Amino acid sequence: MKNKRSIYILVFSNFLICLGIGLVIPVTPFIKNEFHYTTSDMGVMTSLFALAQFIASPIVGRISDRIGRKPIIVAGLLTYAVSEVIFALATSLPLFNLSRLIGGLSAAMVVPTSMALASDLTTLKERAKVIGWLSAAFSGGLILGPGIGGMLANISYKTPFWFAAGIGLISVIFTQLLLHDAPQEALEEDAKKELSKKAGSYRSIMTAPLIILFTMILVSSFGLQGFESIYSIYVNQVFNFGIGTIALVLTLNGIISLILQVSLFNWLVVKIGEIRLISYCFLLSALAVVWILFAHGQVEVIIATLIIFSSFDLLRPAITTLLTKAGKANQQGLINGMNMSLTSIGNIVGPLMSGALMDWNPHSPYTVVAVILTLSFIFTFIVRRFPVIPTEDQAE
Repeated sequence: MKNKRSIYILVFSNFLICLGIGLVIPVTPFIKNEFHYTTSDMGVMTSLFALAQFIASPIVGRISDRIGRKPIIVAGLLTYAVSEVIFALATSLPLFNLSRLIGGLSAAMVVPTSMALASDLTTLKERAKVIGWLSAAFSGGLILGPGIGGMLANISYKTPFWFAAGIGLISVIFTQLLLHDAPQEALEEDAKKELSKKAGSYRSIMTAPLIILFTMILVSSFGLQGFESIYSIYVNQVFNFGIGTIALVLTLNGIISLILQVSLFNWLVVKIGEIRLISYCFLLSALAVVWILFAHGQVEVIIATLIIFSSFDLLRPAITTLLTKAGKANQQGLINGMNMSLTSIGNIVGPLMSGALMDWNPHSPYTVVAVILTLSFIFTFIVRRFPVIPTEDQAE
């Protein structure tokens, strides 16, 4: 019973952290306009979150092996609340940037540590289901964050961050009182096993199929962040979207994405396979980005946007599923770590590129994203014709 309660707390913690990642997206054009920042400034602000997460994650993981998971998760949630308060109070770019750095640190403390604690508290039979719940919470927060942020920002652009800080503080109290940590002996044993597997482990996953999939992960995260990080600024500047319209689009996307991931993803994989699904998603997203570049009205932009986000929401789990099939059983932890690291790199570089390009020309970031997605589609078509990744038919 203790373990089940702890798992529910971990699921909520992951959802909350990822909600915070997305809250800032719909309000960026209004922060930019109010304080007269450049789009490059906003790109740096977005990237700092991923940069802090990328640097801190491996360090935090080692600390949690020594002192336990619960103290790190509680400290991470408190750090999250602090970052949201700083963002709500900020009136200068250094403070906004500091908030995003602290937010990235909080994500590094909570997300991987929650995954580790879930593994500590579950049997092998239960683990896949629980990790699935945590992944769904992670995706749900990312998907719903922009929509919730947009709705709350109708009151004031600061309201989403005060709301998040309040929820964060409440979660700190409940987590401290109710979360059940793993026995220290189990953590020490896990740490010893991890150390014994380090030598040559990265070399073991540098096979042709996995390198191809890692490249796809990097491209998809780079493309999504290149598109999403400036989306609110772009549609506000080029198509005069207000905060209510942006919130509506992002909320609709959240609903559609959850339906696709929960109800249709498995059916599509069974029907057409992961590689074809990845290929179609790259193609659809590339065409929809081009459509936005030539759109003449808000309705066209909204439809194209929903196509792009839906494609990416199917693309990421399809690549992750292929990763689990292409890797061996004893490589799964390392492969998932590489997955998160490469995603973080894409999340850092994408906003920086888009912000810099948009200051030069409003349409240039999406032109570059469209080219990258088109080249990715061609790449997956070649992979499909000359497969180096095992398909279900080959496995049989």
